[in-house]
Amino acid sequence: MYTYAIDDRIELRPLTVFHTEPLYRLIQDSRNHLRDFLIFVEFTTKEDHTRKFVEETVITNAKLESFVSVIYVDDCVAGLVGFNELDQQNKRAEIGYWLGEAYIGQGVMTKAAKAIIQYGFNELGLNRMDLKAAVNNHKSRGIAKRLGFKEEGIIREAEWMHDGYLDHVHYGLLKSDYDESE
Repeated sequence: MYTYAIDDRIELRPLTVFHTEPLYRLIQDSRNHLRDFLIFVEFTTKEDHTRKFVEETVITNAKLESFVSVIYVDDCVAGLVGFNELDQQNKRAEIGYWLGEAYIGQGVMTKAAKAIIQYGFNELGLNRMDLKAAVNNHKSRGIAKRLGFKEEGIIREAEWMHDGYLDHVHYGLLKSDYDESE
């Protein structure tokens, strides 16, 4: 998948090293918004931190161990969406995403995640997708539900965040359950 136009405003593009600076700037601009659920934000204090992440992800994307794309809105970098873990043998992936604060509440992530899900099922031949969201991350949980993911349980104390553990809701989506029209 190369540049993929979702609609007249939203596109997905492959992650490259040229995205380092705009992604770093977006993280800085959205720091307070992102920090509640994404621990990497605390450790992204220099552009080099973002560069290291991007370089590593470009390599894992090339090996088909991940599939992470950049979300563009009106030709501006708006966030990331994709498969953080891609298991070709078992035909499953874990989807992850984040969006800059200025783009929240516009349906951007629901559309971007839907495009990645369709690509995963139709082009990568996946059978299952997993999604994990903090119990109190209502926006992310809403996206999971809108996209047809089924709640499969709670992972207790799944992630250390700032000063305590967060429980995660584990969602799953099977190809046989997926309705592309949703």
